[in-house]
Amino acid sequence: MRGKITWILRLGIAANGLIMLAVPAAWYASVPGIVGTGPFNAHFVRDVSAGYLIAGAALAWFAANRGALPAAQAGAAFLAVHALVHLWDAAAGREHVHQLLVDLPTVFLPPILAIWIVWPGIGRGARSTKEKSDDQMISATVDRQIRAHVEL
Repeated sequence: MRGKITWILRLGIAANGLIMLAVPAAWYASVPGIVGTGPFNAHFVRDVSAGYLIAGAALAWFAANRGALPAAQAGAAFLAVHALVHLWDAAAGREHVHQLLVDLPTVFLPPILAIWIVWPGIGRGARSTKEKSDDQMISATVDRQIRAHVEL
């Protein structure tokens, strides 16, 4: 289940990044609520697209190779920090609170799913034996990476 969600999520995130990069004005005009956040800036949209492209690529890499866990965690961290910026702007009064509802499926759901996918132990209750063995494989990979880093 996580593998399928990872592929769907990475496709959406990478596609968003590619569209932002290729046609920033069209992307800006098509995203609900974004016009109210300030004037269009093509360079800024392309800058943000870089984060989305990397996050999507990292999740794709992780879906294909569990050894890419640190890259996927970095991609998930980008998505989470991006969502926190939106939350902070609303809390500080720079954005309307109702914008958070508009942002829910595109800004808040992707980091929630990405964190659920790449951080072992988060949101995991009763699991199948396959999921447990996947977690053990991921944990062993992380342990090896930590040991290799400490040995440097």
